[in-house]
Amino acid sequence: MRLLKNFHVFAPKDLGFVDILVAHGKVLCVEENLNITGIPNLEVVDGEGAIITPGFIDQHIHLIGAGGKRGFSSLTRELEITDLWRVGTTTAVGLLGTDGATRNPKSLYSKVKAFDEQGLSAFMHTGYYGLDPCFITDSAQNDLIFIDKVIGSKVAISDIRSSFPTDNELLKRWREVYVGGMVSGKKGVLHVHLGPAKEHLDPLFRMVKDFDVPISSLSPTHVARSKELFEEAILFAKLGGSIDITTGASKFTEPHLAVYCAVEEGVPITQITFSTDGNAGLDAKDVHGNVIGTKSAPIEANLSSIRALLTDRIIETEQALSLVTVNVANHLNLKGKGRVSNGYDADFCVFDDQWNLKDVYTKGISRWM
Repeated sequence: MRLLKNFHVFAPKDLGFVDILVAHGKVLCVEENLNITGIPNLEVVDGEGAIITPGFIDQHIHLIGAGGKRGFSSLTRELEITDLWRVGTTTAVGLLGTDGATRNPKSLYSKVKAFDEQGLSAFMHTGYYGLDPCFITDSAQNDLIFIDKVIGSKVAISDIRSSFPTDNELLKRWREVYVGGMVSGKKGVLHVHLGPAKEHLDPLFRMVKDFDVPISSLSPTHVARSKELFEEAILFAKLGGSIDITTGASKFTEPHLAVYCAVEEGVPITQITFSTDGNAGLDAKDVHGNVIGTKSAPIEANLSSIRALLTDRIIETEQALSLVTVNVANHLNLKGKGRVSNGYDADFCVFDDQWNLKDVYTKGISRWM
């Protein structure tokens, strides 16, 4: 049992200086001036005025690597648990990318389970860019029903590397995910990679408008890849959808500036999330724009983008933090995540007063290396 004292807590709402009592990986109590006596082996941690926030949730990260568009040598490496802790990520949703051959959902599931055993909360989307079967079982529906860590399925549209799905094919995949979620008690989201092709979000608009697909069950990502795509994403969010801005790649402007733009256009902050696309394979280029190799998309991009928002102070601290905490948890229905509150998982980021990351807690244990 741990008592965290003298911390400024953003839950993400600003609670001021309160104490947090933690046991068995959960927050038991958040109150001012907690006075705990008579409990043997109680560890008291003095925050000395540091800031605590909920741990960050990265809902789009390539845990077992990605890439490969320029040959086998362009495949990125698998991540280690310390890679995520050092950037404030306490919950991760892994997925595949273009490649469903050298990487597969079974390997991803193994990595997710390993991270979970090591103290990270990890989940996954089944499938990959294509529509051909790439599952742990025989379908996306059965993966959601029978595989504990599967919370949705990925597919790509508006991209030359996709399977160029028709409306009916997208609807069939969505139906598998939706029904699988119903049976398993999960949210069941269709996580949609958006490429640079001109159809943009049109297939998703048709699903919502012509076939009454609940917009909350669709999860478009890379929405700020281009200005034109982002304008459509703003319309999608105004219909009640959640839009995911990639912080580590695929962007026409800096992610925090895209947030400002969306909010100014009337998008509720609750409909916006960040994810890194971390560890995706990106082209490394020289000063002349020539490709000279491959680099990994930065897994620290959520942290740097949140710091940019907090430093600019154009939106409230609570709103900035919500992009990687409560908004993501609500969108994916990750129970016990995204807040510092009684009964929630004891996953925290600890910052100094300049928003430099100083420590990470998962399941109530300090993981700083």
